[in-house]
Amino acid sequence: MRKVPLLDSLRIIGRGSLNWLTERPIVVSFEVTDACTCWCKHCDHGGPRDESRNLKPADFRRYMEALRPCVVQVSGGEPLMRDDVVEVVRAIKSGSGVPYTILVSNWSLMTGEKYLALADAGIDQFSVSLDFPDERHDDFRVHPGLYRHLEDLIPRLAKLGRDDIVLNSCITSENVGEISAIADKAREWGVNLCYSAYSARRTGCRDYFLETPEQLATLNAHLDRVEARRDSTNWIVNAPTTLEATRRYFANRGTPGCQAGLRFLVVTADGALQPCSMQFQRYALEDRSRMIAEFTRHNQCDECYVSIRSYLDKSFPQLLRENVSEFLSVK
Repeated sequence: MRKVPLLDSLRIIGRGSLNWLTERPIVVSFEVTDACTCWCKHCDHGGPRDESRNLKPADFRRYMEALRPCVVQVSGGEPLMRDDVVEVVRAIKSGSGVPYTILVSNWSLMTGEKYLALADAGIDQFSVSLDFPDERHDDFRVHPGLYRHLEDLIPRLAKLGRDDIVLNSCITSENVGEISAIADKAREWGVNLCYSAYSARRTGCRDYFLETPEQLATLNAHLDRVEARRDSTNWIVNAPTTLEATRRYFANRGTPGCQAGLRFLVVTADGALQPCSMQFQRYALEDRSRMIAEFTRHNQCDECYVSIRSYLDKSFPQLLRENVSEFLSVK
């Protein structure tokens, strides 16, 4: 994974340090649409939704000025369903290297032209969902032909040399035996890889959670193989501490101490603040402090270890040390 340029790295460090001290979020996820092209088995979104109340591109500037995150996720639903997603990214980025901006997408609607337009608008990282290293991905996402589309498009775009594509694989009971094969696929396609962890809170279904001793043994064996293959290219985006915490999350059936609403939060498609995508208390932008007081200070939820949380579930010195050493152009 390529490193952020030096000047942008310094800006991210400065803003992140200030936000940590002043209780502004480090990461904000803008769910720019609730609609999606897939019907994934592990997700509570799927299919068309009413988009008449979605924020317009110009609206995002007000949220950016108030929240001032150093990292932004542009997600959904499927963000590429918005015809104006490039304008949304430009409004979030506003011509600056900050925030570091990630597009979270299933890539069913991605083309080479869209990829370049979004990169030019300010997307620093393209996070592409991949559940299986073959056509089983189509079955899990209920989208025939999706894997073949990815298999054709991702290697072609990787050859452009931007080093900004990251496969995101959510670990479930269905694909835990494919963890190493997915890493092989990322290598084959010339892209990077990030693992996240399934949470039953999103759908209420525990069928995809790792609970048996056999499933946990498979998880540990495959993550051991992945860890043994780390190298200086940083193609495994998760820090070792993050993957170790992921093991504990499944072994303990949860992880307490979540700082949703404080260290990270979600802006819904219609502009409400939520502590996370699986906690549905809604607040106005002006009521962020009340969200921290009412929700975060009393939050007992331990039911997820998704990527947005796992990256921030650390002390500030550890967070700074890991990101400076791996992603930022500062020694």
